Parts: sequence; structure tokens; C-alpha cells
Amino acid sequence: MEAKTFQEIQQLSRMTVRELREKYIEVFGEQTRAFHKEFLRKRIAWRIQVLAEGDLSERARRRAEELANDADLRIRTPRDPLGKCAEPEKARTTTSHISNARDPRLPLPGTFLSREFQGRDIVVKVLDDGFEYDGRCYTSLSAIAQKVTGTKWNGFLFFGIADNATSRQGNSEPKRSYK
Repeated sequence: MEAKTFQEIQQLSRMTVRELREKYIEVFGEQTRAFHKEFLRKRIAWRIQVLAEGDLSERARRRAEELANDADLRIRTPRDPLGKCAEPEKARTTTSHISNARDPRLPLPGTFLSREFQGRDIVVKVLDDGFEYDGRCYTSLSAIAQKVTGTKWNGFLFFGIADNATSRQGNSEPKRSYK
């Protein structure tokens, strides 16, 4: 990169949003609706470099387009590929609110939660949309804790994944491990 181009890009970090918007008009030839300083700075820096040194080659553009349109690209594994969890055990019979957001306290799908209870190890696999224990699927950790103990439990406390303030209130600290 030439020294002049480098200096011009360095000056962008000292500009206000108003000045960046004016610079955007100068290098792109049109106004922007953006007011985010970092976005504008990066966009303008890219354009300054393109004008000074040239853009991507046509071959690189085609390859990027191929990658972007690749329909076979998977970011996550398919849900329940083996069909084990076609009909999960219901923790509650009625639900008034269904949310697609995962609880932030939960570990990533595929993680195993382990807890010793009355001399036996309880191992639960975290799934995308529930939990697997003893070959059956459950919608909540509380349902598994109730199945194991025979009484109602908070599943997060039972498996020791509640936040620190909540878990300190319990009488016994469960043995937990992530595999």
C-alpha cells in the first residue's frame, strides 16, 4: 500500500460521523443512510484501497459468488438425524408461550451433562431442541430430574448449571462435569 493511501485511511479514524458521511459521498459518489462510525470507516477505507490499487479480479468475484450460493453448505448438523426424538416426553401439558430462543445457560448441542445421584451416574445429552436421557427425549432438564428423583426439581440446579448466585443457595453442591 502506498504511503499516501495509508495516511488517508489513518485519517478516517479521527473523523466524526458527519465528516465520514461527507467522505463517503466523495469516494462513492452517492449518499449513505448509515450513521455507524466503524461501518463507514471500514467501507470508505475499502473504497480508497480499491480506487488506489484496483478491485478483486473477475475470477475471485466468480469464486466468491459460487461460495455464497452453495446450497449444500451446512452450519449446523440436521436436527435429530437418527430419528430418536420424534416424539419427546412432555415436561408440561400446556404451554402459553413458545419461544425459539435457547436459554443462555445451556451448553451447546452435543454436550453431555453428568450428575451423580444416589450412587448412579445420570448422563444427559444436550440436543438442539431438547435433551436425551436413557434413550428418550425430553423437552427440559427439569423433566429429566423429576424422572430420576421422583420429585420436582429445577433442572438447572439439579445438573449444576444455574448461575453462581442461584446455585450457592442450594444445600448440596452437585458433582457436575461436561464431556
